Amino acid sequence: MKIENLSDLQVLVQTARGGTLTAAAHALGMTPAAASATLKRLETQLGARLFERSTRAMRLTSQGQTLLDYAVRAFELLDEGESLVTADRGELVGTLRVAAPSDLTRSTLLPWFDEFLALHPGVQLSLSVGDRLLDVTRDEVDLALRYGALADSRLVARPFALTNPLLTASPGYLRRHAAPKTPHDLLHHNCLTFDRGGRRHRTWRFAQNGQWTEVRVKGDRSVDDASLAREWAVAGRGIVLKSALDVRDDLRKGTLVRLLPEWETEPYPLHALLPSGRFVPARVRALVDFLAAKFDALAPMPG
Repeated sequence: MKIENLSDLQVLVQTARGGTLTAAAHALGMTPAAASATLKRLETQLGARLFERSTRAMRLTSQGQTLLDYAVRAFELLDEGESLVTADRGELVGTLRVAAPSDLTRSTLLPWFDEFLALHPGVQLSLSVGDRLLDVTRDEVDLALRYGALADSRLVARPFALTNPLLTASPGYLRRHAAPKTPHDLLHHNCLTFDRGGRRHRTWRFAQNGQWTEVRVKGDRSVDDASLAREWAVAGRGIVLKSALDVRDDLRKGTLVRLLPEWETEPYPLHALLPSGRFVPARVRALVDFLAAKFDALAPMPG
């Protein structure tokens, strides 16, 4: 027998991504029972077991992995065909699946996304906001915005901005605590830390006259959402080291004050990341170009 319904393959794809039928059902807007029945029907049609079931997860069999590879390629080809057809009409349609850092999204990207969607009413945005590292190749993401150095050769990267983290605190905090004069003075301050690249960022590096120094900071709070670290700093809870993009508005408004301006920090670039070898729909290329122009138009950033 042959596969009778191409959409049944979506259950295979989503189960492989989520690890369970429940996750697949949630992603596809169906019940777990319906997802299970679809998968059983697919296995019956093919005469092959696609997953090894356990009480905790679903693991692909070798046959399942082979079909998954072809299914993903098939859906990408359909996406490509849809994009080419709609491009002939000069329209952008479909869903943009974007992952972006929390603070950058709230401080900078939200109005830009609003503007892009207003320009292209046929496009929908599915936004994943957070500071954990997504596997852009495996996860269902068309475009990821990510800070930091890149180590994954499977990705295509377009640089958006090259910034340096800035050391800042609120005027209220500085009224209660003398501003640090050297990086080692931070050992006597409450430093607010957050996850960066999937790890807690507690070692802060500074340079002067080409000489680098490291400080292992400490404080009474840390968080896995970098936007909360900035909000704590604005509220006077401590000192934070964050991208100039994230604190530019607070510096302009005076809710944060830059510290140790004569010391430099390590570059902290922002890239747009796309999976290598995957067809890039016109709507994704359009968003990348749109965001690149927005970042280029920003006023020069401190640092």
